[in-house]
Amino acid sequence: MSNQSLAIKVKDLRNRKGFSQEQLSEESKLSLRTIQRIEKGETVPRGDTLLKLTQALGVTPDDLLEWTDIEDKGYLTLLNLSSLSILVQPLLGIIIPLVMWILKREKIKLVDESGRKLISFQITWTLTLYTVLVIASKGTSILFQFDVLNLIRALFTNFSIIGLIITLLYLFNIVLIFYNVRKSQKGLRNEYFPAIPLLK
Repeated sequence: MSNQSLAIKVKDLRNRKGFSQEQLSEESKLSLRTIQRIEKGETVPRGDTLLKLTQALGVTPDDLLEWTDIEDKGYLTLLNLSSLSILVQPLLGIIIPLVMWILKREKIKLVDESGRKLISFQITWTLTLYTVLVIASKGTSILFQFDVLNLIRALFTNFSIIGLIITLLYLFNIVLIFYNVRKSQKGLRNEYFPAIPLLK
């Protein structure tokens, strides 16, 4: 939601309390100019300003901020696509989405929920992949040196069941990523499965 929508919400809450801008300024211990700028949509209250404003209006910061979630389908798409980094190193499929989720989870609509689902799925997928690798190598595999390109080459030169399983795991992950990219572009919630719900 835009700054203008937040401005309307603050003004509406102020009017419900029966405050003038001056009274809200006194109650919140904020300057009249700050109140005016918020109500004109010129600024978004953060930190101490947000706390003082919400206390004066008798609401929680979450009550006010839930109205300020912006919708950014581009960021959601990028968040989903970031997990394609599994093609470079499986752990990057967790690390990159995790960083993106931490940075924007409270600022963009659906990022918190989508990020939790995506990261939980990638952790589950990576654990499954590494379990298969350990079983295939009888515990001698060096997991951090796993290379997708070598796997594909090996699959085409020496067919193996383990290679096929790993290839199917990758295909499943990639198809699910693109499926959720499409859902994000339509503004729908992501569906990553199976996933151990590790982030709450």
